[in-house]
Amino acid sequence: MSNPITRRTLLKSTAATLAGSALLADSAAQRPGRSQRPGRLKGRINQSIVQWCFAKHWSVAQTAKIAVKLGCKSIELVSPKEWPTLKKHGLTCAIASIDMAPDPPFVKGFNNPKHWDQVVAATKKSIDAAAEFGCPNVIAFTGYKYRDALNPKSGAMSREEGAANCVKGFQKVVGHAEKKKVTVCLEMLNTRDDTHPMKGHPGYQGDDTEYCIDIIKKVGSERLKLLFDVYHVQIMNGDVIRRVKQHKQYIAHVHTAGNPGRGELNDKQEIQYPAVMQALLDVGYKGYVGQEFLPTGDPLAGLTQAVKTCDV
Repeated sequence: MSNPITRRTLLKSTAATLAGSALLADSAAQRPGRSQRPGRLKGRINQSIVQWCFAKHWSVAQTAKIAVKLGCKSIELVSPKEWPTLKKHGLTCAIASIDMAPDPPFVKGFNNPKHWDQVVAATKKSIDAAAEFGCPNVIAFTGYKYRDALNPKSGAMSREEGAANCVKGFQKVVGHAEKKKVTVCLEMLNTRDDTHPMKGHPGYQGDDTEYCIDIIKKVGSERLKLLFDVYHVQIMNGDVIRRVKQHKQYIAHVHTAGNPGRGELNDKQEIQYPAVMQALLDVGYKGYVGQEFLPTGDPLAGLTQAVKTCDV
């Protein structure tokens, strides 16, 4: 056997199972009138759970109970129909998604006038819902560089053309965002990892931090900022801490994941998350940090470890 079962691994497995059972236990099993006890965190970093990463393991209601136990304050990128469940558990939605069905939301973006009608309408609808609920941010994307979304044969627009189109496209929504006091967050995504549809996005135009920052600067609105995804930034640019400090005024939301592989924030990956979190505190970051990794083992154990890692 290449990986024999030892007493130590058996104990670790048993502990993880027991922890999962305890956290997923229904709140009705608690003493009458006794509220759920939040996780004991320093709490200087506002942490959020990105639901899509755990959707095959837990319902939104289950994730909400886990969030409370771990001391997280938000579950994000969930449909507005789920927001009453979050409210019931004293949680918010740190950043709202946009509905671009039947396509993934990052495919058709602001870089292509052909998609402006759909993208602008979807973004404004999400802004309205976010404002009503009290969600501070709405996600946004440049979109893929191809003139017909996912069809490379349609030809790619230049980076300059894509950026100019993004500026014009975002100008169609930032006024509405300003009025509603909701921030639109442009996410930079990596184009290097082609092993999984959510680990990398070959063809995405906004695959460079400075490229996205330049678009944001040209739009010139306090309601358009950057979604700083540490995982994607590490792959495409590196020098993460310097970029946190350099672009501090433009960062409105942060995502995490281990690299390579978009897995847990453990010692099998290269990003020093405590140092990154400290850098965020050093520049006065007050927003949320969303745990957006794909579990490779026990999801609860991985999430618990990630939350503790980021609690500096």
